[in-house]
Amino acid sequence: MELAWIILLFLVGIVFIVKGGDYFVDAASWIAEVSGIPKLIIGATIVSLATTLPEMLVSVMAAAKGSVDMAIGNAVGSVTANIGLIMAISLICMPAVIKRKDYLLKSILMLAAAALIVVSGVAGETGIVICVVLICIFAVFLWENVSSAKRAMKEGQGEEKRSGKLEKKEILINIAKFAVGAVGIVWGADLLVDNGSALAGMIGIPERVIGVTIIAVGTSLPELITTVTAIIKKQSSLSVGNILGANIIDLTLILPLSAFVSGKALPITEASARLDLPACLLVGCIALIPAMISRKFRKWQGAVLLAVYGVYVFLTCTMGAA
Repeated sequence: MELAWIILLFLVGIVFIVKGGDYFVDAASWIAEVSGIPKLIIGATIVSLATTLPEMLVSVMAAAKGSVDMAIGNAVGSVTANIGLIMAISLICMPAVIKRKDYLLKSILMLAAAALIVVSGVAGETGIVICVVLICIFAVFLWENVSSAKRAMKEGQGEEKRSGKLEKKEILINIAKFAVGAVGIVWGADLLVDNGSALAGMIGIPERVIGVTIIAVGTSLPELITTVTAIIKKQSSLSVGNILGANIIDLTLILPLSAFVSGKALPITEASARLDLPACLLVGCIALIPAMISRKFRKWQGAVLLAVYGVYVFLTCTMGAA
């Protein structure tokens, strides 16, 4: 009976996160819509920050409660899920020709952050130096996005602002969505961490495995929803921009914040260093390096990413059960 209750609360946490993320993204997208910001910038900043909030809160709460493996597993596992599962679906359904200049720096920043975290795995912890460098990468990411937005707006490349006067009712509805979404994500994250840890303890699965699989995919559902919506509306820039931006935030902001909250360097287990961190870097290289060379995201990349992610999940569950 206790196990059933824990599973129920765990699922309720996921529902709260998904629905809260949905409201939060709606409100964030409304802000972007009335401002006339280019879609790529919307995807890589406003929507990315909104859809990354679940991972951020889950990892920070996990670190605060001493579940370090879950904090690291969720942050890194979410990036692997974002690319190996969600971006893979996007590339299979919607391959696209791209402008290299729009993606190159973001791709370099994401791969640099992933490589740095692989190095921290070799060192056995994310120390103060690595955390500072990750924060610097995040700062460069924000600066690049703000600069791109200003440049695009100056060149007249911004989206058309929605015409018509904003009604008070519409403003209040979106403020309410923003607030309700934030509360839903916070409550959902709390339920997810507490019951995820309890579930891991009761059925003998390591917290790391729970973190990189169930929780990572669960907190990545807002990105999946955003990607599916973008596919339906044929907005590949919004989809890939959102995933890239979310991944950079996951790697460069969540881990340093988790280390700060825990009050010490985050220790990295041998299993994470051997499998989770290299898998994160590998899927990033498969997704981004060929695209930066050929200026195209292709279907074969999506197929390879799905295959690699499937193997990764299999090895994670096999090693975790061993």
